[in-house]
Amino acid sequence: MPFFLRHRKPDLQELMDNPNCDSEKLKNTYRQFRTINKFLSRWDLIYKKEIKPILEQQNGKGSLLDIGCGGGDISIQLSELAAKDGLHLDITSIDSDPRSLEYIQTVEIPSNIHFRHTLSTNLVREQASFDFVISNHLLHHLNHTSFETICSEAKLLATKKVIFNDIERSDLGYIFFTVLSKLFFKNSFISYDGRVSIKRSYTFDELSKIAPHNWKLRRIFPYRLNLIYEKE
Repeated sequence: MPFFLRHRKPDLQELMDNPNCDSEKLKNTYRQFRTINKFLSRWDLIYKKEIKPILEQQNGKGSLLDIGCGGGDISIQLSELAAKDGLHLDITSIDSDPRSLEYIQTVEIPSNIHFRHTLSTNLVREQASFDFVISNHLLHHLNHTSFETICSEAKLLATKKVIFNDIERSDLGYIFFTVLSKLFFKNSFISYDGRVSIKRSYTFDELSKIAPHNWKLRRIFPYRLNLIYEKE
């Protein structure tokens, strides 16, 4: 349990969420997400443990939905990891912020990734389904009602597994991120917004208390929480 950050602060706002924020800094933030997520969000480990074994059981093919895809870096990383193993993921990546889709149009995207400006609610209405439903750093942005909704919708959309990856709030993690981000991530919202995200994030005990029934919560180094639902 953190000491200095013992109280969660869900009402703090990130600079990039301001629709009138600096457009150049926003583009740099999306661009820098790929670097910082690659080293800290641990999707390489999550892929190896949670996704790859199921793909191998399904003749090397599967589908995945990335909710709140931002700049698309997690979708691209997962596509590359699967491709290196000779596996294939058909990925649908969605975000409610049109600015993320504008940025994605400037990035080289593999043909197996499809981006949409939409909500998971709309995909439920379309009766869409995917082997995997994932999100990265989404849960701490949600109020209680939205949290319950996204979990319920993800269960409906996933045929195999839901994987929500988020930050675990901690004093040491906050200090580590502050030093790292100020040194290496310039002219973007990474440093400020990342610190806000840590303050808004859950501890293991806090997320355990609100996790839906039959969902599992796991820790991953460094300072990661994985909320997972597996279809029986």
